[in-house]
Amino acid sequence: MTIDNIKNYLQSYDGPDLNIMEVCGSHTDAISKNGIPSMLSKKIHLLSGPGCPVCVTPSSYIDKLIDLSKEPGNVIATFGDLIRVPGSSKSLSDAKGEGAEVLMLYSPLDLIKTAKEDPDKNYIFAAVGFETTTPVYAVLLDRLIEENIKNVKLLTALKTMPEVISHLLKNKAPIDGFIAPGHVSAVTGYGIFEPIAEEFDIPFGVSGFKGEELLIALYGIVKNAGKGVVKNYYPSVVKDEPEEETKRITDRYFVMCDAVWRGMGKIENSGMKIRPEYAMYDAGSDGLFTDEKKNKACICDQVLMGKKKPFDCPLFKKVCNPLSPQGACMVSTEGSCFSYYSNDRRD
Repeated sequence: MTIDNIKNYLQSYDGPDLNIMEVCGSHTDAISKNGIPSMLSKKIHLLSGPGCPVCVTPSSYIDKLIDLSKEPGNVIATFGDLIRVPGSSKSLSDAKGEGAEVLMLYSPLDLIKTAKEDPDKNYIFAAVGFETTTPVYAVLLDRLIEENIKNVKLLTALKTMPEVISHLLKNKAPIDGFIAPGHVSAVTGYGIFEPIAEEFDIPFGVSGFKGEELLIALYGIVKNAGKGVVKNYYPSVVKDEPEEETKRITDRYFVMCDAVWRGMGKIENSGMKIRPEYAMYDAGSDGLFTDEKKNKACICDQVLMGKKKPFDCPLFKKVCNPLSPQGACMVSTEGSCFSYYSNDRRD
């Protein structure tokens, strides 16, 4: 089967309507940039899911970071996108404008050198992400302990993928197949999705991030519609089982917990938190956060669950845009609203 044959099949498909969700934010971005929606039959509908860590971080987590930033001597360290996520009333960017110290980093490990050079400051890293980034935070904790660095803590809002996918299906999200997240699968192994596929008789296709890789995965998902199978279309990177060393260091420092997802509320065992024996490195993450919309008209929750498209929101392209995001899905370049806005998608 050549890529041209696959394109022809997907464009001419005339079976039952299919809603296929890409869970990963990087897939959302790649789908838009490669113009994939225009290559598909009108009976194949793509939905963007809750795979952008910035998008699913609850507003009270942002509020907690802002409160911590007001304490003398505290510096909040974060990735760039998170600084613009709206809390219940303001963002970290707003707090920085009011005098809070907010440091943007590309990697949590960059904090080691900074903290050692300025031991009088307390650095709090905003640790958000999925199974892909949790091991990096474990390595950071390992280094902090090894080098006896005591002026760094983490405020965690770490999430896990299988549990939120099960939550979507249990809550009747209109999904007929999933493009499984390639980055997450590379860490966990694609086997973590097999129980869900079998329980709900729904196909998963693990994909890379190139246009051809995504088309191959979509072809596989469409061909397996109604079957509870997981197919790996990214074998150069993804295996069935987790990477052992990564799993070992993650399990050393983190344990599963309930977590609150922006717009979806509490999902049981869908998060990771620092183990109690390392609580001295926790900036107050233990205990569930809550969520409150900055703008009540925002429908990010329904977009994340695949029930609405970004252009269904009354705020989209009006008061909500990348320069003035009203919801978390418009903040990150991997957010579905940002992707639809930037690429003028109407599919």
